[in-house]
Amino acid sequence: MTTTLRPTEPLQHNADGTRSRRYRVCVNSRPVGGIHLATHPEYGLGVARLTELHIEEPDRGRGRGTVAALAAEEVVRGWGCRRIEVSVPGGAEAALRLATALGYVPRSRNMAKRLDGPVPVLPAGSLARPMTEAEFGPWLAEDGQRFAQSLIDRGVPRAEAEAKAKQGHARWLPDGLATENTQISVLEHDGEPAGTLWLGLWPDMAYVLNVEVHEGHRGRGHGRTLMLLAEAQGAEGGKDRIALHVFADNTPAERLYESLGYETTDHNLVKELL
Repeated sequence: MTTTLRPTEPLQHNADGTRSRRYRVCVNSRPVGGIHLATHPEYGLGVARLTELHIEEPDRGRGRGTVAALAAEEVVRGWGCRRIEVSVPGGAEAALRLATALGYVPRSRNMAKRLDGPVPVLPAGSLARPMTEAEFGPWLAEDGQRFAQSLIDRGVPRAEAEAKAKQGHARWLPDGLATENTQISVLEHDGEPAGTLWLGLWPDMAYVLNVEVHEGHRGRGHGRTLMLLAEAQGAEGGKDRIALHVFADNTPAERLYESLGYETTDHNLVKELL
């Protein structure tokens, strides 16, 4: 039997600069599922996203999904893409196994936690204050460099990584410290700055955009304190859920978040198209 992809729409050229197309997965012309491909809205036309792949129940377990995913790679190669990404929901173990078997490598995961308990209290000696304008400029430059380097270390071209860092700041900090629904805090311990927290108070959740412990203060529990601060600010902002993103090779951070009760909502994987 032959598994093929058949377009169900013309190639879409979207307002955000991406292109996308939906396909029907067929076995000997018989529809058995669907697939949706798109280019990445932030990384550009050279990076594809497998945003949807489903096989109908009677045809599962027969390799249809594997063949469809491989066919999708050929499609986006034809678009000029050099990399393809996929997000697998937490708990979808079969889909995660399939992606791994096809050569996708874990890049990061999204995690979340319900804020339904008492508002956390910071440990003795620790307090938080808003970041000052004098601190903001140097912090912004360091945050951009740090984020870009984290992408470069994971194989993203430098120009692409630096562009993504700038896009992130433009999107989430358009008005600097005055940006609406944004809190950037400095954690002090015994009177000395020990770290920073950048928290977004979004309509449906609080979101940890960045948390950083200063060198010389690491290994003393300040990372946990900053996360408690994030939960407290989220709860005080009226949010009942807090979320974050963590790179797959940042094992200490992953362990910290798990110990605080965060659960994985999505696994983000990537594959280079040779």
